[in-house]
Amino acid sequence: MEEQKFTTVSIPKPLADKAKKFIGETGFTSLSSFVEYLLREIVSESSEENKGKKGKDEKVLDLEDKLRRLGYM
Repeated sequence: MEEQKFTTVSIPKPLADKAKKFIGETGFTSLSSFVEYLLREIVSESSEENKGKKGKDEKVLDLEDKLRRLGYM
């Protein structure tokens, strides 16, 4: 199996603190695993939407809505 490589992503501390509180109530074991899950979901959904007819503005609004429901906006 090929070894995975990782990178570091910086987010504002207040946002990280909010996310850590949020994941305390979920099955996520770390902030990294939570962020990785969110990115996979967004990228996967974006790829699926690209097959459809949604415009860029609609995709941004959908993403903003999801982040708002999760308490990040």
